[in-house]
Amino acid sequence: MGQLLWTSLVLLMTVRESVSQEVNCYSRFDSGNCDDLWLLGEVAMDDCCLNPHYGYIGADGKCKYCGPPSWSEWTAWGRCSVSCKEGVSQRRRECQGQGKCAQATIPREIQKLSLETKVCSDSNCCPEQGQWSKWGQWQPCSVTCNKGVRNRVRTCTEPQPRCGGSCDGPSEEKEPCVVDRICPTHGSWSNWESWQPCSGTCGGENLPRPTQRRNRSCNNPPPSSVPPGDECPGLGSNTRTCDELPFCPVNGNWGQWGPPSSCSVTCGVGIHEMLRQCNNPAPKHGGLPCSGSNKDQKICNTKLHCPVDGQWSQWGKWEECKSNRGKIRCRKIGGQQRRQRWCEHTGFDGKTCKGQITDYRACYDITFCDFDGKWSEWSEWSQCEPPCGEGAKMTRERKCIPDLSEYDETVGFHIKVKAYFEGKPFANCTLLKDPKQSLACMNVPPCDT
Repeated sequence: MGQLLWTSLVLLMTVRESVSQEVNCYSRFDSGNCDDLWLLGEVAMDDCCLNPHYGYIGADGKCKYCGPPSWSEWTAWGRCSVSCKEGVSQRRRECQGQGKCAQATIPREIQKLSLETKVCSDSNCCPEQGQWSKWGQWQPCSVTCNKGVRNRVRTCTEPQPRCGGSCDGPSEEKEPCVVDRICPTHGSWSNWESWQPCSGTCGGENLPRPTQRRNRSCNNPPPSSVPPGDECPGLGSNTRTCDELPFCPVNGNWGQWGPPSSCSVTCGVGIHEMLRQCNNPAPKHGGLPCSGSNKDQKICNTKLHCPVDGQWSQWGKWEECKSNRGKIRCRKIGGQQRRQRWCEHTGFDGKTCKGQITDYRACYDITFCDFDGKWSEWSEWSQCEPPCGEGAKMTRERKCIPDLSEYDETVGFHIKVKAYFEGKPFANCTLLKDPKQSLACMNVPPCDT
């Protein structure tokens, strides 16, 4: 059955595309990403999806999954919609794979299954701007001769900002100033002259290597006499070794391509790989290495569909609570109930699902039974519904809980197991004025168009 469903899905894809479009095919799909490290090349979409673990770039530019449809993990909760006081935070997930995910058939239901919204508050106070104090006194000039600058400052204290606020404008102000005194001129080096030719064209392995020299002058500017300036620091000449001269470089060149490897996969699309060596000749004495890559690859297509492993469906509903000792409804006699699930999408010799298809548990049947009850505490506030747009609200409630204290928590003779209560009983509680409350969610973003 699972193979038939999956085969039908593949046929449906083929009908949609009268000629399967060419796509960039990737050997791995990871959380909605198609990394270039996994790029195989351009092939027909149907050929790429012969392997259900592969992915491809769709016409919308997004990475698509070749496997059966399933929901991705929820993203982390986003930033609050406002920077202070009450707003909302949202998280999203998307349906990945070929086809539609379970329970996602109409736009409003898809929006509800792919978007969640909750109330948040980044800060209880909003930023308030401060005001500057008066400017302080001008500080002394930055030099003791000729031209310089002086500055003055002010503080953001009248009043101080609150909750991350600030003052507009600079806290410091500068202006030029002049000191009536001639400054000495200190010597400064000119730029280095060009390197002179090396003392030789090459050197033997056991001889000193050739050298070259360059000079500079203390004239940019020269030091003044009155008042006396400082001489230039350091040396006016520099010598270095001509390291590149002893041997002439030999640049590398590629040898012949080797034979192609076998296809990297036994199903779907893979690659052939060929190698070559930089040995025709190999680089020597500082020569350049071969440019380009030592490997080349081409797409190979086995035209065989890869196995599609099975996926468990959701558990079905628990069936009626029964006992081989007769009727047990509203009686303190334990029974048993079961639920089932199915292994879906298995095809092309894929693995079947691990685990049991049927689940059992011990139970009491309390359907339509009368009990004394008591009101629960208030539940946590729910997420905002709808999760986007106007009119979003969060709710909480108190429920009338039946008193089941006369029932044993476990059943069984030799081995005791936990018992679950099945069915909706009648619980009698004193009336409450308002067992359910709701509040509007503030600053909820609009829905995507």
